[in-house]
Amino acid sequence: MLSDEKEYNGYLFDQLSLIEEITEVAEKEHATETLAILEKKRKQVERKLYQQPPLQQS
Repeated sequence: MLSDEKEYNGYLFDQLSLIEEITEVAEKEHATETLAILEKKRKQVERKLYQQPPLQQS
């Protein structure tokens, strides 16, 4: 279990990094269905990462 918002954000940034790397390969392979799924997942992660208000108030 993640202990705080900073750790959770780090986890989400790691997910974005993986999505970016997989997207590069999918683009080279012209995998349009995979690219569509990756775009959807990227939006889901960004929505969590940049949610307002944040999980914890300072």
